[in-house]
Amino acid sequence: MADDDVPAVADEEPRGEEPRGASGGEGTHVAEHARPTASGRSAWRTLARAASPRATRTQAVVALLCGLLGFAIVVQVSSTREKPLTGLRQNELVRILDDTTRRGNELARQAESLREQLDELESGNADQKALLTVARERAAVQGILSGRLPAVGPGVTIRISEGTEPLRATVYRAILEELRNAGAEVVQVDDVRIVASSSFVDTAQGVALDGTVLTAPVVWEVIGSAETIMPALEIPGGAMAQVRNAGATGEVVARDEVKVTAIHEAPATRWAVPVPVDPAS
Repeated sequence: MADDDVPAVADEEPRGEEPRGASGGEGTHVAEHARPTASGRSAWRTLARAASPRATRTQAVVALLCGLLGFAIVVQVSSTREKPLTGLRQNELVRILDDTTRRGNELARQAESLREQLDELESGNADQKALLTVARERAAVQGILSGRLPAVGPGVTIRISEGTEPLRATVYRAILEELRNAGAEVVQVDDVRIVASSSFVDTAQGVALDGTVLTAPVVWEVIGSAETIMPALEIPGGAMAQVRNAGATGEVVARDEVKVTAIHEAPATRWAVPVPVDPAS
């Protein structure tokens, strides 16, 4: 039995190996090297998992919350732009309405106050202009009457020529009184301006007016109504009658324009001072 078993085994082994060796032992060896082994495939999968990003549960929750927050912001901005008062409660709407009404009333009161101030300013400017105009007119009148300003206007010219005897100061004073009574406004005798303090005085050289000796012919320039002044001078027993009775001659001529160029420099006062003006009056 033992001897029969050995040849059988020896005969079977060459038959089992010869076909693999004869048919392609070299190709089988190459194929075995080309196929990856199980351990190699596992190593590659491990490397791929390590290299690829892995999202944890925390990261997923954070990403979801960020998305929800962004969506809420977009919705809120859109709602605010389109309907800013839609999401407010009734009491909030009432408060906003009250604030708006109160602010509108305040602005209306401010506008009314500004209009009143504008009216006062315009009225004040008009009053100031009117007062300034009146003040200038009064200053001009006072300047003319006081002799500080020259003047021009209709009136008369009187020429007095002495005779053999010089005229006395009383004759010149009579002429001046008649002119004042007839409404003469401005009077100039030769180069001297007549003012309230003017006076005619008899001197050794002749009649002097405010320190200036008059020389014949004496010319009077008078501004006033010629229709009133001429009859007043020519009344019987009046000023011109006294001139003629003293041996002198006198001529009165009406003129459309009489120029009074002489001015009177008022002396500085020693005791009198202007009364202060109260701005409120």
